[in-house]
Amino acid sequence: MEVKTSLLDNMIGVGDMVLIEPLSEDTFIENLRKRFEHNEIYTYIGSVVISMNPYKSLPIYTAEKVEEYRNRNFYELSPHIYALADEAYRSLRDQDKDQCILITGESGAGKTEASKFVMSYVAAVCGKGQEVNKVKEQLLQSNPVLEAFGNAKTVRNDNSSRFGKYMDIEFDFKGDPLGGVISNYLLEKSRVVKQPRGERNFHIFYQLLSGASDDTLKKLKLDRDFSKYNYLSLDSATVNGLDDAACFRTVRNAMQIVGFMEDEVQSVLELVAAVLKLGNLEFKPESRCNGFDESRIKDKNDLKEMCELLGIEQSVLERAFSFRTVEAKMEKVSTTLNVAQAYYARDALAKNLYSRLFSWLVNRINESIKAQTKSRKKVMGVLDIYGFEIFENGDNSFEQFIINYCNEKLQQIFIELTLREEQEEYIREGIEWTNIEYFNNAIICDLIENNKNGILAMLDEECLRPGTVTDETFLDKLNTVCAEHQHFESRQSKNSKFLTDHSLPHNCFRIQHYAGKVLYRVEGFVDKNNDLLYRDLSQAMYKANHSLIKILFPEGNPAKVNLKRPLTAGFQFRASVGTLMKNLLTKNPNYIRCIKPNDKKAAHIFTDSLVCHQVRYLGLMENVRVRRAGYAFRQAYEPCLERYKMLCKQTWPHWKGPAREGVEVLLKNLQVPAEEFAYGRSKIFIRNPRTLFFLEEKRRQCLEDLATLIQKIYRGWKCRTHFLLLKKSQVVVAAWYRRFAQQKKYQNIRSSALVVQSYIRGWKARKLLRELKHKKRCEEAVTTISAYWHGTQVRREYRKFFRANAGKKIYDFTIQRIMQKYFMGLKKTMPSMSPVDKSWPARPYGFLDGMHQELRRIFHLWRCKKYRSQFTEEKKATYEEKLAASELFKDKKALYPSSVGQPFKGDYVEITKNPKYQKLNSLVEDKVLLADVVSKINRANGKGAPRIFLLTKKSLVLADQKTGQVKASVPLLDLSSVSVSTQSDGFFALKLKEGSTSAAKGDFLLSSDRLIEIITKLHRIGAASAERNQINIDISDEFLVQFKQDKVCVKFIPGTPKNGNGVACKRKNNRLLEVSVPSP
Repeated sequence: MEVKTSLLDNMIGVGDMVLIEPLSEDTFIENLRKRFEHNEIYTYIGSVVISMNPYKSLPIYTAEKVEEYRNRNFYELSPHIYALADEAYRSLRDQDKDQCILITGESGAGKTEASKFVMSYVAAVCGKGQEVNKVKEQLLQSNPVLEAFGNAKTVRNDNSSRFGKYMDIEFDFKGDPLGGVISNYLLEKSRVVKQPRGERNFHIFYQLLSGASDDTLKKLKLDRDFSKYNYLSLDSATVNGLDDAACFRTVRNAMQIVGFMEDEVQSVLELVAAVLKLGNLEFKPESRCNGFDESRIKDKNDLKEMCELLGIEQSVLERAFSFRTVEAKMEKVSTTLNVAQAYYARDALAKNLYSRLFSWLVNRINESIKAQTKSRKKVMGVLDIYGFEIFENGDNSFEQFIINYCNEKLQQIFIELTLREEQEEYIREGIEWTNIEYFNNAIICDLIENNKNGILAMLDEECLRPGTVTDETFLDKLNTVCAEHQHFESRQSKNSKFLTDHSLPHNCFRIQHYAGKVLYRVEGFVDKNNDLLYRDLSQAMYKANHSLIKILFPEGNPAKVNLKRPLTAGFQFRASVGTLMKNLLTKNPNYIRCIKPNDKKAAHIFTDSLVCHQVRYLGLMENVRVRRAGYAFRQAYEPCLERYKMLCKQTWPHWKGPAREGVEVLLKNLQVPAEEFAYGRSKIFIRNPRTLFFLEEKRRQCLEDLATLIQKIYRGWKCRTHFLLLKKSQVVVAAWYRRFAQQKKYQNIRSSALVVQSYIRGWKARKLLRELKHKKRCEEAVTTISAYWHGTQVRREYRKFFRANAGKKIYDFTIQRIMQKYFMGLKKTMPSMSPVDKSWPARPYGFLDGMHQELRRIFHLWRCKKYRSQFTEEKKATYEEKLAASELFKDKKALYPSSVGQPFKGDYVEITKNPKYQKLNSLVEDKVLLADVVSKINRANGKGAPRIFLLTKKSLVLADQKTGQVKASVPLLDLSSVSVSTQSDGFFALKLKEGSTSAAKGDFLLSSDRLIEIITKLHRIGAASAERNQINIDISDEFLVQFKQDKVCVKFIPGTPKNGNGVACKRKNNRLLEVSVPSP
């Protein structure tokens, strides 16, 4: 990053307007334009900072920038607001001088943002610590609260301050912040009830409706819809780039940080809601018997909700909007209010309520941020106040009049303090002071504020005068008293001088301010100055149960009735301005003049006419002329000598004497005329900017010559250094090369010797190898010949035996190889381990058929054994039952195939778990092997009745399904056989032994879908018991059943389509039951 050591280095345009040459309004505007186009938004006029609003974010407010400007001379770096803030803070900390920073400019010029940058810079450079950080945070967080309640969107600015703010920041002797005090001036309370087209009410109304929770709005009796409130303008209710909901959260957080209690925040929001409700009150006329009209509220719902919020009796407030009580000494007169007066009273109450709430907020913030210590404090004041306002359409009213009066006072103090500062510096430096001619606007201030003939005094006098008082009578008085004043004009005063000015309407007057002529319309001057709130409304508000309302309306206390007329708005503002001026005169001033480049709120647009207008009414040209009237430029001797010492041989490169003598030698050598400069005690003063530019031009040329000389010397040094390096390198390279060459030569000789040696050794080794190989071949040849000879002898001897047994050996060998190949192939194609897998590899040869089948059988038995070894005892029992069922019913009973896939569960009614059958379970002594619901067939009609069928190892039980009552219990010893059909039905007959106790009622004919499981378990129980014979299973489509004394034949026949898909049992006669079974 390039480091700048002076304001004059790498300037874009002129950084200090005092140095501009030639000085004219056109060159002034052109210099601002040039710097603005290069994002240089700050320019100096001496110690005054001009700030142009860029309408975009610039990377010039970072923490790095803060450190760059920290503890630096004001003119050391390029113009910046941080330079002014640092100069003010260091003067306060080091020189113990109270400071004030005056920020002025019209709406939208960036005054509020400038004050934030000043405060953030001071917060960044002052001390650290928990308590200090808390104070800094509270001071910074007071801004969002005041902006929410005091700022609004206007046609010129989306966040326009509609009040003047002066904050005194208090510091201790170390320069750490202790607290602060805020003063507010002239809140534009008329905005509460009416806003110009394209503008909004104060931010807090929109933030509350957009950002508050549904529960909060319900408590405040509000709705999110802006259109439901008469005080809120709808044409610009939303602003691009402004998130009202997020801003509301920021305000709530800021209030918490500043120190507001939760109940205080709720009270403030209730008052804001009450103002909105107040705007919805509408009135209608109601005729009385005396012929006068009395106002009545149309819809009392909003009045009711407002009274509930404020804790006021509805009837009290309703009467205050209908009647007015006038007190004079001991008399009280009550008069009715017509509709127009009721609307005036409503709006007056809304304006006063909001204005007093805002003043209370400022006082509450002051309580939180005030310094806790009583020791002596240093003070830095920051004034952010509205600039000069001129509406071109002639709509300048009372608000613009007093705003412009305040700016006249600020201009007056600005000129006075600037001249005083100049004079003090001249005296301090021992320079002769010459009087400077300038326009003194004290005559304009006197026209406005004179206690006898001033405009404000006459306005107060007119407001207090008995009789009919109107704006026209006030204008007539002005024409009488001020007609001869050179800065006052009106239609009547012009006519009296036989001058005609059609641009001056009859109901207007014009004042020649320092910034230009301003036309004021007198309409509303008297009412706005009176700022009258009926005493009935004050007393009604004082009767509220709301904690905050009583504080805001103390004059409503009946015990403290004051019959004096309240102070007028103009008188109060004049007193506030007087106090402010006295305060500013006790401090060292620092000025920031804010300028708006265009009316479109857009970046990169510079409107010459608009900027020129602001330059005029800010008095910037006058400021430059005052600064240039004496000496335009001054600088301490040390930095001056350091900057220009290269222009003289005696001072270059180092001057060993005092800096002042060095500067004298320098200027004498440059032959600068003596009248162009003067020597102070610590500074050199230069009268004309041309002299400074002459020095800068000489310095620039000298720097170029010095740069050329430095380049020449550097290039010579670089070439010499390069040559010496090459020479040294050549010596080193030569030495290394000679060494390398000798090493290479030695290596070649050595490698050659090694090659010769290796060839000789190789030749000798090969010769020895050939001899050894020859010897070995000779020995192998003898052995081979001997072996062949012995083989021949043996073959001759055994040839007869070999021919006799060759066929058998070849056969055995072939069979052996075939068997080996067979087993290896079988190993690779082995089937799966599943017992149901019937696959087996094909045999390769027919003679292996027997062995092939035997191996298949052995493998199947082995894998079945492996499969069985995996069974648990429970699973084994299940499979044994399934196996027994297969032996009993396979290919015998048509119902069997459907039961194969169904597991045998045994307990189908959960008899042990079901509380319904708890008693039945307790009656059964043995473990229940099977529990199911079966149908007991009645021989009379063939219909079935549901029964619980329980089977244990010793007996079977039939019980009622609904009650669980035991109907029959049959020991298994009394059971002789079981009969079933061959078809797919579930009928089975339990035949009892003749003569047994259970056979008295006869056999049992039952039906169940789980016939296979029931009969299988019966059969297995009989087979496992040694005490009784095995139960016989009779499978036949026709069998006899004993019912008491009669035997009945049960016959099973195939069903027909008429019978449907179910099994049907019908009685044909006394001896025959016919069961129709549907075909599968």
